Amino acid sequence: VQLQASGGGLVQAGGSLRLSCSASGRTFSRSAKGWFRQAPGKEREFVAAINWSGGSTLYADSVKGRFTISRDNAKNTVYLQMNSLKPEDTAVYYCAADGKVYTISTMTTGYDYWGQGTLVTVSS
Repeated sequence: VQLQASGGGLVQAGGSLRLSCSASGRTFSRSAKGWFRQAPGKEREFVAAINWSGGSTLYADSVKGRFTISRDNAKNTVYLQMNSLKPEDTAVYYCAADGKVYTISTMTTGYDYWGQGTLVTVSS
């Protein structure tokens, strides 16, 4: 199983980026997917999660109203649309997929598969 994240880059404050994470090796159509991030010197933190159908989403307070998570089960892909980016959003962003079905979690321990990370840098 492999998760491949892409879409990171350098953007000015107030700008937007869209991250994508494609899965291969198994389908996750009945499993939750999430995005986490880790800034230098800090622990990995929850950003957003989406349940298997896309009908339920969870967001960290710090990104609520600015970020949107979505998924396309036909493409086995999850997205993170990031708008109104701030310098404090600078981090390596990781996608994750749950090996279980019909659950959703904001915890790193709730996910079994992880992508390699994509760097997002927001300049002021």
